[in-house]
Amino acid sequence: MRICAGGLLVRRDRMLLAKRAADRAFYPGVWDVIGGHCEGNEAPVDALVRELVEEIGVTPRVFEKIAVLAEPQPADHGEAQYHIFMVTAWGDGEPRLRGSEHSELRWLSLDQALALPLAHPGYAELFRSTLGRGDRRRGNS
Repeated sequence: MRICAGGLLVRRDRMLLAKRAADRAFYPGVWDVIGGHCEGNEAPVDALVRELVEEIGVTPRVFEKIAVLAEPQPADHGEAQYHIFMVTAWGDGEPRLRGSEHSELRWLSLDQALALPLAHPGYAELFRSTLGRGDRRRGNS
């Protein structure tokens, strides 16, 4: 079974999502949280930190696990667990795309996010229940 970790960065009433590149084997061209597969015996929290540094150049500072989602298409993609973390503070500046896994990075309101093609059918409910929980007082830098 694949174990993956993803970070939903939240700032005030916005969330950061990335559009998966069109050439990705899993879920090409749809919007997703930033993250990826655990390597070897890596714990999801360690994969979260590594993936955010690799993919958007930031180090999560304040975060909490908010969900574990199952693979929505196990017959096509195999069994998987997606450990999703809400990230409300990070270091190393403003998130920016690094590498070629994503073609776009965007801060979105809940309504804007829900209007996009999302990588997981469970994201809509997760985003609705999470967006109001972000620490709106804390600045991110």
